[in-house]
Amino acid sequence: MTRHTYIFMDFDGVTHPWGEVEDFRSLPLIEAVVREFDEVRIVISSDWRMLFSLEKLKARFAEDIRPRIAGASPHLLPKHGAELHGLREREAMLWLSQHEPKVDATAWCAVDDAPGNWMSRSRLLLTDFKRGFTEEDADALRRMLSGFRDGEVELPMRRAPSLWA
Repeated sequence: MTRHTYIFMDFDGVTHPWGEVEDFRSLPLIEAVVREFDEVRIVISSDWRMLFSLEKLKARFAEDIRPRIAGASPHLLPKHGAELHGLREREAMLWLSQHEPKVDATAWCAVDDAPGNWMSRSRLLLTDFKRGFTEEDADALRRMLSGFRDGEVELPMRRAPSLWA
């Protein structure tokens, strides 16, 4: 069985600056990094997943990258405002639990412009929402993915969720 590394990817503020033309101008740079790592699969975690079908979302990507789109994370509805913090990470963990037999041993990271979406900051590549994904972000993503590939990034044991978080 092939071991995959998953990138949970946002769109607005990542593939293009937030609040500007939704032209996905940074997507070719992200795709260039993904091409360097055969084990990488993309899971769409953007709010766009609630507006468009997976097929329409995949169509935004280059033809050779489309087969590497593993899906879109599920959408959880928070019951309280406090549940918004880390919501995308909980959605990502739910997706992983549905697709990987050993979630704790699965390499994953997130590319997002909103730090509050992710509790595991060591797994977050935070982009500047005004710029989108940049060359500096590409270098950081390469380092992170290389670390997963080389076993240099320790996959932390998953803790039971705290009631006080």
